[in-house]
Amino acid sequence: MKFYETDAEFMERFQYFVEEEVEKKLEKNVDGKTKSLAILAALLGSQSLALFKEKVLEYVTETLTPVEIKELVYQAVDYAGFGKVYPFLQAVNEAFQEKEIALPLEIQSTTTLKNRLEKGEAAQVEIFGAHMKDAWKSSTINYYLASNCFGDYYTRTGLNLKQREIVTFCILMAQGGCEPQVIAHAKGNMNLGNDAQFLENIVLECLPYIGYPRSLNALSCVNKAKE
Repeated sequence: MKFYETDAEFMERFQYFVEEEVEKKLEKNVDGKTKSLAILAALLGSQSLALFKEKVLEYVTETLTPVEIKELVYQAVDYAGFGKVYPFLQAVNEAFQEKEIALPLEIQSTTTLKNRLEKGEAAQVEIFGAHMKDAWKSSTINYYLASNCFGDYYTRTGLNLKQREIVTFCILMAQGGCEPQVIAHAKGNMNLGNDAQFLENIVLECLPYIGYPRSLNALSCVNKAKE
């Protein structure tokens, strides 16, 4: 970053906060891969394109594989929309080209157009519980959630369900205005073993990149999910 030359005083404090007050205190609780996934997801959710690309270049092959990064971006389409994800997918492809990573990557899909609804519903049940069985029958958007959101994305390899729920949680909290969904996916995380303390640590890891208001809102959502 050229900011170390043009804004050294600011960067000294920011770097101290990130490295000494955040990362060192949380490094025993959040492993490097999970931290990298969370930060990239938060940067995408907050539409922080320039820093997102810098972090992709930093993380790829160091803490994350190319497949994991691509899967994070694909996962975001359901929660941020393709319009917002489009430049981030471009940025990842550009970063991979800079790193001489061959594209396209290996296929990760595990469903077909015939079984995506069935497999998507099974993923919903595993994450949120038995009440999701047949939930897709109640409305058109619930059908889309089962077939597209979960059937097309959550069933892919490259990231497991626990990782996908972390990514989803971070994308939603960083967007702002998605508190009901943040609460729902905080519960989904907890159901998969990502407990409340773990989620609080994830929020704190992302705080330097998304700011205090959205971080405080996310922590409130985690507390509500525990009730």
